[in-house]
Amino acid sequence: MSDAFRSAVAGPAGRMEYSHLPQTTQSFENALEKARNGERLTVDDGVELLTTGTGSAEIDYERKEKVLRIADRRRAETVGEEVTFVANLNNNVTTACNTGCQFCNFKNTAEKFESTHTGDHGGFTKTPDESRETVRDAVERGIYEVCSVSGLHPGLVLDDDHAERLEASDRSDLNYRSPAAYDVDPGTYCEQIEAMSVDGVHVHSMTPEEAYHARRGTDWEYETVYRRLRDAGLDSVPGTAAEILVDEVRDVICPGKIGTDEWVASMEAAANVGLPMTATIMYGHVENEMHRVQHLDVIRDLQDRTGNITEFVPLSFVHEQTPLAEHGVVESGASTDEDELMIAVSRLFLDNIENIQSSWVKYGDAQGLKMLNCGANDFMGTILSEEITKRAGGSYGEFRSFEEYCDMLSAIGRPPVERSSDYEQRRRVDPESDRIGPRLGPRADGTPLVE
Repeated sequence: MSDAFRSAVAGPAGRMEYSHLPQTTQSFENALEKARNGERLTVDDGVELLTTGTGSAEIDYERKEKVLRIADRRRAETVGEEVTFVANLNNNVTTACNTGCQFCNFKNTAEKFESTHTGDHGGFTKTPDESRETVRDAVERGIYEVCSVSGLHPGLVLDDDHAERLEASDRSDLNYRSPAAYDVDPGTYCEQIEAMSVDGVHVHSMTPEEAYHARRGTDWEYETVYRRLRDAGLDSVPGTAAEILVDEVRDVICPGKIGTDEWVASMEAAANVGLPMTATIMYGHVENEMHRVQHLDVIRDLQDRTGNITEFVPLSFVHEQTPLAEHGVVESGASTDEDELMIAVSRLFLDNIENIQSSWVKYGDAQGLKMLNCGANDFMGTILSEEITKRAGGSYGEFRSFEEYCDMLSAIGRPPVERSSDYEQRRRVDPESDRIGPRLGPRADGTPLVE
């Protein structure tokens, strides 16, 4: 447990002593006018819009609606009325992880996976063959993207070369243990990526945190890691493990993870080897509005340099079954007003990223649809399986069919559009069709993913 987290536990819930506070010399009216005129916003502008004015501790509902309207208009001007979604599968390889993030209930302590451990731990590790079968079955059903984000299993290494280096090392700080010590050998990252690369499916995997894990104990650059992964079949990189890209917040919620600079360096390296990427923010825990906008500023700056970010995904913190809630550091997640403003300000601040996603897993169906009128234009994907949010206490489901997408989007008068992972291919879906399923994938023929 870090000193920052101990301090958080000792103090009143949600009250941290931070250097960065939501205080500005800007006014809400000036920030709103800049947003209305399409000018590039400063961090202070973003904070004023996100708080509806820092002069008050409460959100002003009339001001909030003005921000939402401007963001919705910007969305319409930027990407139009279509709402996109993708036919995808989540295939997380393992829950084994020793990182100790305080916001996460996905992981299981890696020692419990060792062959000598007795008792049930409730987690899982998949072999490459098992991942291949899972993805192959989903591809046959019509999906064309597999998203894989996993725990940092001590036995997971980049490839055989990496394994040899770690086996020969006498360092004790590398979070490495031979796969032979575990009930299930997860293989290597490259083997897992190759296994999931079935029939041309798009493999979206290897967060900056996983890339750091895949180069531990070496002097390799991140470019080396991502180049080997790309050659194994990796197609794009999820910009998760970002949480809040301000280190004084990371010191509280994920002190075992890489810092902001390391996260950015990894993402920039992925772009340098030609891999598209997404970006995320996880908000609504111990951070404040200044941290949220500073995070947006890091993302916007990264996009200015790379141009490789295809979408931005705000993730509202699900708190119920996490250490932060267990220790009394948080009592709730973000409010609905904060969720709507986060989507809206993301649209207005990130003037170089076209696509803003609304997560039905985090917000639920009704509120997820509302976000499409607050600046968002993408509505996630079919997923087929979702473990991370569910283990944190989420209750909004694990699967979304094309028919459900059509029903919901038609109800709000927005055209449903199937898209590829990189947004380059798009197909309007006919809500009047008797059988509504994906058509963009290697085995997709319009058959529904589920009957």
